Amino acid sequence: MVVYFGWNHNGVKWHSWERWTLSQEEAFQEQVKKVAKENGKRLGLEGDADLQFLLVGGELVKIRSSSWKKNRFFKLQEDCKTFWHESHKTFRRNQTFSIDDIDSVRRGRQSEGLNKHTEPTVEEKCFSIIFKGRKKNLDLMAASGGEAKQWVNGLEKIISNMRNLSPQQKSEHWIINCMRKADKNGDDKMTLKEVKHFLRQINVEVDDTYAEEIFKKSDKSNSGTLEGSEIKDFYNLLTHREEVDVIFAKYAKTEGQMSVRDLQTFLLNEQREPATIEDAQKLIEKYELDEKAKQNKRMSKDGFLMYLHQEDGSILNPAHKHVYQDMHQPLNHYYISSSHNTYLMEDQLKGPSSTEAYIKALMKSCRCVELDCWDGANGEPVIFHGHTLTSKVIFRDVIKAIKDYAFKTSEYPVILSLENHCTLDQQKLMAHHLISILGDALVTKPLGNKMPTNFPSPEELKGKFLIKGKRLNKLEAFFNNNNTVEEDTVSEDDEAADCKENGQKAKPKKSKIKLAKQLSDIVIYCKSVHFNGFEHAKENQEFYEMSSLKESKAFNLAETSATAFTHHNMDKLSRIYPAGTRTDSSNYNPVPMWNVGCQIVALNFQTACKEMDLNQGRFLPNGFCGYILKPEFQRNLSSQFDPNALTNGPWLKRKTFHVMVISAQQLPKINKDKHKSIVDPLVRVEIHGVPGDIDSQETRHIDNNGFNPMWNQRFEFEIHVPELVMVRFVVEDYDSTSQNDHIGQYCLPLTSVQNGYRHIPLLTKRGDVITSAGLFVHLMLIDAQ
Repeated sequence: MVVYFGWNHNGVKWHSWERWTLSQEEAFQEQVKKVAKENGKRLGLEGDADLQFLLVGGELVKIRSSSWKKNRFFKLQEDCKTFWHESHKTFRRNQTFSIDDIDSVRRGRQSEGLNKHTEPTVEEKCFSIIFKGRKKNLDLMAASGGEAKQWVNGLEKIISNMRNLSPQQKSEHWIINCMRKADKNGDDKMTLKEVKHFLRQINVEVDDTYAEEIFKKSDKSNSGTLEGSEIKDFYNLLTHREEVDVIFAKYAKTEGQMSVRDLQTFLLNEQREPATIEDAQKLIEKYELDEKAKQNKRMSKDGFLMYLHQEDGSILNPAHKHVYQDMHQPLNHYYISSSHNTYLMEDQLKGPSSTEAYIKALMKSCRCVELDCWDGANGEPVIFHGHTLTSKVIFRDVIKAIKDYAFKTSEYPVILSLENHCTLDQQKLMAHHLISILGDALVTKPLGNKMPTNFPSPEELKGKFLIKGKRLNKLEAFFNNNNTVEEDTVSEDDEAADCKENGQKAKPKKSKIKLAKQLSDIVIYCKSVHFNGFEHAKENQEFYEMSSLKESKAFNLAETSATAFTHHNMDKLSRIYPAGTRTDSSNYNPVPMWNVGCQIVALNFQTACKEMDLNQGRFLPNGFCGYILKPEFQRNLSSQFDPNALTNGPWLKRKTFHVMVISAQQLPKINKDKHKSIVDPLVRVEIHGVPGDIDSQETRHIDNNGFNPMWNQRFEFEIHVPELVMVRFVVEDYDSTSQNDHIGQYCLPLTSVQNGYRHIPLLTKRGDVITSAGLFVHLMLIDAQ
């Protein structure tokens, strides 16, 4: 007998002293290597040195504060998807996280924690694992720069290869690893009991008869266990898609396969695509897996399923995944993805402020961020939510983070919306930091050599920063040598004044603040002014003078003066922000604001909610660049569009939207702690747009099947203004006694929806893709009769 200190057979827990024989230990290690090799191959990383490095694992220093720096062992498990690390917590000795949970890996001291708690001398040894959602970053330090590089390279390879797997490959990877977990004794065989455990893991409640039936069908050797090819047969039986068989059989007229002509007929009739023979041929070359079928210019059922799962078969028009709109229009002709109180990670009263919140928003293509600036200690301005217990973050650190991450997801301009509460000296320092850190990327004078009469375009402003804030004089001062004005008093920003009003009955007079010339001079195209009505704005406001309106005022104007509001936004910018009473960082519905052409509809990005789903859906097309060109009727001055009282005009295009919810695949378990918890899914289809288009319909719920529920339910929606419609698909776990649990959702503009049989990915509340889960639907948008 030998004493062994290591992994148990699931490769999950770090055991204390266990007694194993040498042969058991060797067999176990061989099994681990075999599984790791299989999974590495599946990821296209067979024999990769960086992958092998992660599988062996090693010690890293975990850093939480200047005084909390502890050695911990980290290791990639043999599924090549789960990371294990030791923990010294009493009840959580072993901790794991999935590669799917990782948002990104940053090399160097690129997180707030590492920047604060380590010295610049260890820059090369440091790296951070940034997680999706609200999970805290993991700040780590390796023994050397070379080792840190290997950890980062290995992680980035796995993340990249995992994301590039096709939905079918992800599904297979997921199912095979669930099988491994169900194989309790790790003997590469599955008993009936293990099969039942596996089915529960993948969210299928099956009665014993059905479980026994598919078990017997697969157990060709009658050995009472499934092994080798029998497990593959079991997998094929389980993942069989009856609904896809029916569609394929209808069009596969050539010896049980689709010829090029058959596929073209399917594309024309069902997908409503203007497909040529050449288009059909390209799809066969792209997706057919069987070489013989490919040579015969045919598509097999497997190739057809692969096509349906890829971007050509997705609900989102592939042409809209990249920038496809005209980006040369004036800036105010676009909806601009915008964040409110960007610095907050949680609520508005006591939550933490962080540079991390800016990075997360910018990486979600947010193009307008807010900076609430106050005097800080040691003469350095800080950002936080004034008059509350929210923590403070240094202004300079925020500007550095913004510079580093502003253009990683989108190259189009970022607006920094300043809410300035600082004294003159600290304002001068703010201006110095903005100019010195942002450098040439900061717009400090109008483009061109003469006074502009309109905004530049997003294309002209690529890679640039614009400052929104108060200005001491008119922009013309740049061209008439009248820019000698020194600091003077200006009225406080509207939102800053509203902040003070909250909770006070008597409305105080608007405060005046002294404004430093240095800060005033870098406000070019976004000068903040008070809103005094549309008529006053038309006669007195310059194009670059913009107002911020709180939601209650903006909603009232959108209801009572929609056409005037739309016209106002044709040559000026409007910013809308949530009411100060939303101390929980909740959000208002952005759709009515887009309906009247408002560009900067600022939301609390840190809050996962339906309103943020709509925002991310709105900006999903056009390369997810943070800018969406408004419909022509919101840009043309002759337009009399009123979303509340529809009249004839270019906006009125009556359509009928037919939706058939067919099935779902591999919906995740909501309550993972409950061993026997299986979802009872239902699907709701929501239409958001002008008031006359708002609608919602839902399917019945299906008992105990999250793996492959099938509904085949049809819905019809009457649409009047398709260019403003957002479609949201929501999957919930039905509960007769309490509120349904949210499983996943997907939202996009109706103008980006593809007709026909389509797969829809599902996103978590935080907007991350749920691996291998999805909906299968049939969609048809046609002219109304």
